[in-house]
This record gives sequence, C-alpha cells and structure tokens, in this order.
Amino acid sequence: MEISNLFTVGGVVMWPLLGFSMLAVALIIERLRFWVQINRRQNRVVREVLQLYRQGNIVGAWDKLQQNTNLPIARIFLAALELEEPTPEEFRLALESEAQAEIPLLKRFQNIFETIIGLAPLLGLLGTVLGLITSFASLNIGDVGGTKTTGVTAGISEALVSTASGLVVAIFTLLFANTFRGLYQRQIAWIQEYGGQLELLYRRRYERGEKSYAPTK
Repeated sequence: MEISNLFTVGGVVMWPLLGFSMLAVALIIERLRFWVQINRRQNRVVREVLQLYRQGNIVGAWDKLQQNTNLPIARIFLAALELEEPTPEEFRLALESEAQAEIPLLKRFQNIFETIIGLAPLLGLLGTVLGLITSFASLNIGDVGGTKTTGVTAGISEALVSTASGLVVAIFTLLFANTFRGLYQRQIAWIQEYGGQLELLYRRRYERGEKSYAPTK
C-alpha cells in the first residue's frame, strides 16, 4: 500500500496520528541534542573543576564553571560556590536545592512522550472500530458470499491500518522515551556522585580554615 493512500484507508484518526508523530520527532531531536551535548563534555569539565578545587585553585574552578554554564552540573556547582563562607551544611543544601531545580529540565517533555505513547494506540483502535462499523453497515445478510461480502472483508483489512499506524507511533516514541529516562536516571546518579565529591573537598578545606568559596562579583 502506497503511503499516499494510508490516510484514505486509515480514516480520520490518521491526521491526529500524523500530528503526534511529527511532534514526537521534533521533541526527540531536541532531547537528542541536549543529551549529546551533556554527555560529550560533562565528565571532562567536572574532573577538571574538581582537580582545580582540590589543588586550591578556587578561581580557576570558578572560571571553568562559568565557561560551561549550559551544563546542569556546572550550574549546580556554581550555586554552592557563590555562597560566601557557608557552613558545610549550607554548602550541601545549596547543592541539593539547585539539583532539584535542574530536574524539570532533565525530565523535559517526558509527560508529552507518555501522552503520545498512551493515546496513539487508542486512536488507532478507534480508527479500526470506525472502519468496522462502516464495513458492517454496508453488509447485506442475504448477499453472504457475494461481492458485497468481499468488499466488507477488504474494508476490515484496510481498517486495521489505523491500529498498525497507532502502534508504530507509540512504539517509536516509547523507544526514545525509555532511552531519555535512562539518561535522566544516570545523570541524577552523576550529580549525586560529583556533588558529594565537591562537598567532601569543601568540608576538608572548611575544617582547615582555608578559603573555599568563589570570588564575589
């Protein structure tokens, strides 16, 4: 079956399915760019920042973070380092508060993905039901085995196109949604790990009475 005939065969529900598929593709591209950018640079930047901080080069660590403020972990670190002479507890709270603020960005579009995954198969099923209703409405019981019955059989097979289309959209979106969910969970684990390392370094410097905060603006 040609693609140009899918909308005629599948019925009216094919149009919202097309809208869902286009929306899903656009959001998937945005999320792919977001996660590629993070995974390409984050580990290297964090290691360099922690190394500079460990060596006592607070200004260098600060400058490195300022150059990478488009990374969530950099914004989290800056929120804590901007505090002037905080206690270890205040430093930890600053890290945790900013980490919580970054969660909506990391989980962006997740609700939309879940909506598409849930509604696409239902729309496909609705299209099939509407197609079956139309097919059986044209059935003449006295003509069983005749040409009209053949037309009904063909109509039933065509009505299933909408269900298949809905499942394709849902499966395609689910594949990427689960991938992004896994990346989010791994990112949260990294934030906790790197935040814990920075907090430990700060506690050590705080206990020794060394300056451990970034320069004020």
